[in-house]
Formats: sequence, structure tokens, C-alpha cells
Amino acid sequence: MNRVGFIASSLLVLLALLSSMLFVVDQRQFGVLYALGQIKEVITEPGLNFKLPPPFQNVSYIDKRLLTLDSVDTEPMLTAEKQRVVIDWYVRWRITDPQAYIRNVGLDENAGANQLNRVVRNAFQEEINKRTVKDLLSLKREALMADVKREVLEVVKGAKPWGVDVVDVRITRADYVDAITESVYRRMEAERKRVANELRSTGGAEGEKIRADADRQREVAVANAYRDAQKIKGEGDAEAARIYAEAFGRDPQFAQFYRSLEAYKASFNKKSDVMVVDPSSEFFKAMRGSGAAAAAPKK
Repeated sequence: MNRVGFIASSLLVLLALLSSMLFVVDQRQFGVLYALGQIKEVITEPGLNFKLPPPFQNVSYIDKRLLTLDSVDTEPMLTAEKQRVVIDWYVRWRITDPQAYIRNVGLDENAGANQLNRVVRNAFQEEINKRTVKDLLSLKREALMADVKREVLEVVKGAKPWGVDVVDVRITRADYVDAITESVYRRMEAERKRVANELRSTGGAEGEKIRADADRQREVAVANAYRDAQKIKGEGDAEAARIYAEAFGRDPQFAQFYRSLEAYKASFNKKSDVMVVDPSSEFFKAMRGSGAAAAAPKK
């Protein structure tokens, strides 16, 4: 029984020793093999590898993918005309030489990101000091980013290479500081209100002009229509008078009688009408003549 336990214990120790001597390098990583604290080998190809058990040899991993570093600093920078601006940027970079990276930068990606952030910010500050706000917002922004990338590469590939490559540097936002931005917005708002008020005033004046012109045209049209109507009415009255005169001229006595009948008709228009007149007046001449004519045969 003791022999079985010894064999089982030996197998477990052997398996533990064997597992400490095997390691796998992922295709997304570099494998860095250390021997007594010194870099012995950098493994760039993925697969299963062997090493001595700790503490004789140890292995660490470094990402070899394309990494992104975003700006986290919101401190303003000064332009050539001394305007305070805040920019957001990002850098695409990768580790190309793990040995140089570990010796000159650090043991992991965070160490490189921290140092690269400082270098990129200094490069941006230097280049923005040479340019105006207009340059940051125009096509010259491309030249600015190219110059920053060049300066960063000069640092990371200088006397002590970092073992990294900077692929791209980009500005994602360029803006004034909050106080200036608020002032700019207030000026823009005031300018828009001024333009709106000017347009409303111009529109009101134009509307009054159109209404006045319409009123004038209406008055002219009404006056012309009234003039034409009076002219036509006058011509009609003249024609009616001519026809009356012509008709009444043929038989004056009948005309006088007809006019008297019209007058009676207008005077005794309603049953409730009461008139107090002198029967001997000229108004009843036609009636008296009619009565005399009716009485004559009885004699």
C-alpha cells in the first residue's frame, strides 16, 4: 500500500514538474523566456515550448497586437495666437522588439502606454504652439498629425530604442476650453438673434409695403369701378330720360295722367297710410278730371 502511494505521489510530482516545464505561446503574444532574471530568448511563433522549471527559467508574455492609446489628459494647450484649446487624440502602436522594450520601457504594455502618452502630449504641445486654431480645423490638421508622429518616432527610435512602432496618430476633437466655448456660444446666439430680428424687421417692412400697395390698388380699383358705374348709370338715366321724353312727347295728356297714377301708387302704398291734403290741389287733378268725365253722361 505504501508502494502504491509512493508511485502515485511520484507521478503527481512528475506531472507538476512537467507542467512547469511546458508553456504555450499564443499567436497574439510574444513569449519572453528568462534564465535567472536575464532574458534568454524571445519566442515569436505560436505553439508549445519547453523550459527549465522555476526558479531556473520563467516565462512572461507581451502583447504583439496593434494597440490603441487614447488621450486622458484634459489640460489645455496654447496655440500660436495664445488661444487655449483642448484636443482629444489616439495613437495606434505595437511592440516590435520585446527585448529592447523590456530593457528600456517596462515589463508590460501599461508601462509603454504611460511613457508614450507623455511623449505624444509633448509633441502635440510643441506642434500646436506653432499653429493657429484655424490650422487645427482645416486641412492643415493632417500635416500637424504627421509632424507629431514624426517627433514621436524620433523619440521611440532614438539612442535607446523602445522596441515599439507608432503606426498612426490622430486627432479626434479640437475645441476651446469650456469658458471660451461658452463665450463663443453666447456670441453665436446673440449674432443669430440679431440676424433673426433683422429678418423679422425686413419682413415686417416688406409686409407693410405689400399691404399698402394692395390697399392702394383696391382703392384705385373701387374708384375706377365707381366712376365706370356712375358713367354707365348716367348714360342709362340719360337714355331713359330720352325715351321718356320721346314717349311722353307723343301724347302729353296721357303722360301727365300716367305720372299722376304713379304718384298715387307711391303715396297710397299701404292701407294704413293716411294723408291730409286739399282736394282742390293739383295732386288730385287727374281724379277730378276722371270724376267729371264719369258724371257728364248722366246729365
